[in-house]
Amino acid sequence: MWFKNLALYRFTEPFTLSAAELEEKLQPLVFKPCGNQDLFRFGWTPPLGRHSQQLVHSANGFLMICGKKQEKVLPTPVINELLVEKVEELENQLGKKPSKKQRDDIKDEIIFQLLPKAFAFSKKTYAYIDPKGGWLIVDAASAKKAEEILSHLRKCLGTLPVIPIITNEKPGSVMTQWLMNNQNPNDVIIEDECELRSPDDEGAIVRCKRHDLTLPEIKNHLNTGKQVIKLSISWADRLAFIIDENMAIKRLKFLDLIQEQAADIETGNEAEQFDADFSIMSLELAGFLPRLLEWFGGENKA
Repeated sequence: MWFKNLALYRFTEPFTLSAAELEEKLQPLVFKPCGNQDLFRFGWTPPLGRHSQQLVHSANGFLMICGKKQEKVLPTPVINELLVEKVEELENQLGKKPSKKQRDDIKDEIIFQLLPKAFAFSKKTYAYIDPKGGWLIVDAASAKKAEEILSHLRKCLGTLPVIPIITNEKPGSVMTQWLMNNQNPNDVIIEDECELRSPDDEGAIVRCKRHDLTLPEIKNHLNTGKQVIKLSISWADRLAFIIDENMAIKRLKFLDLIQEQAADIETGNEAEQFDADFSIMSLELAGFLPRLLEWFGGENKA
């Protein structure tokens, strides 16, 4: 189990639940498939899938959970086509155009009729808690998706005292200086992708991929006031990723040093492999995240 994205949250109070206690808290919201009239359903599902019934997978003190969301697929063009037909029928009956409320009622009726026949698709979102380090980490590429997991976890726990990471220096400003003055830390290699944004009202954006970011044209953009809002980097030959101005990490890759470590562990089945990968990943990130904070002046705990 290797995360591809990191949405990072800090506990403002110690997380003290054991794996068994967290399991008990999650049980009331176990995933159940959509019923005939459900547009979607969310619930907790075992991180190990069919290999386990446990909603919490524990390794080395880290606690992994997995949220599953199932949604019905109702194509908008189909709904709109039926809506036009029904509205025209009602207009002919009334001799005038239906009101907005009548149109909304017709649309609701169409959705009600189509839902039992609609296809359903599911997506899983993984997260884990690092009680010792004080982290909650979600494998989500967007803040909205991460907040969905947090919202449901909060419902189960009654409270969830976490906040997004705040550093003493703005990541965008720091990364801009890395590019402008070649001031990146010794353990950071700047790769070949970035996104720059102008601070003015129009916010002109420049995106570079597979590009030498040391070329003068990049510095010319920075000299006009553009700031780095995304940057691809690698760390200590161990991790490679894109980090943005909000400290969201995307397209995370665990490099050869880590993959070789995982390959050296003999496992007998998928469950053991999952456990080994999670152990290596969580320990690796536990060592990396404090260094990440250092790049941006440390954590602001005010």
